[in-house]
Amino acid sequence: MLHTGQRDEPTKRLVVPSKLGITALRVVWFIMKHFALFLFVTGLAAMFLPSQAFAQRDYFTAEEIELIRDAQEIDKRIEILTRIIDRRFNELKIDVGGVKFSSKETEKWGVLPESTRFQLLLDIKRILQKAIDDIDSLSERPESAVLPDPQDKRAKLGFADLFPRAVRILAAAAARYRPALKSELDKPNDNAEKGSVLDSLEFCDQIIAAVAKLPVEIPKKKGKN
Repeated sequence: MLHTGQRDEPTKRLVVPSKLGITALRVVWFIMKHFALFLFVTGLAAMFLPSQAFAQRDYFTAEEIELIRDAQEIDKRIEILTRIIDRRFNELKIDVGGVKFSSKETEKWGVLPESTRFQLLLDIKRILQKAIDDIDSLSERPESAVLPDPQDKRAKLGFADLFPRAVRILAAAAARYRPALKSELDKPNDNAEKGSVLDSLEFCDQIIAAVAKLPVEIPKKKGKN
């Protein structure tokens, strides 16, 4: 230690005023009390709210995912997605005038997991959202569209043909879904179910409004016999 030749002053202790110490303790107690209350409320929510509100769940079977991946052309993909939605309505025992699935088709589409009514309604909402997202994405980047193989009989079809066709396929399905979804609102649904139905109805309205903006479809002339 370096000495300067001066007499060392007695070491002074830093004394924290008792009032400041009490204030600090109160702050700590306030934080601990409210954190404990947060944990308590979260625990109650986990106990009493439906478990499906917390659990994450795949809304496609593995087989459905493969079918979607294989359907690279946008109109084919939208057709697959609407069939998957029809399948969820079938599972809910709701007739939307769509494709009927038999047990024989399970191998192609996969086995649906045991699902609650809430989960199936949520599936429908999410799949509608995916269909809209796929179309929106392609409308923003038309150069990314996958076109039919040159050897395919649809080889002459370009983006200008496939894109409006996809929108019309989705709009036709949305028109089928709307009456069924509106009927569901009249049933004693809980808030979570009702929220999914309302969201799906809003998606259907958006789709139907979008198809009205497309150019008028010119019917193809039939060839002479």
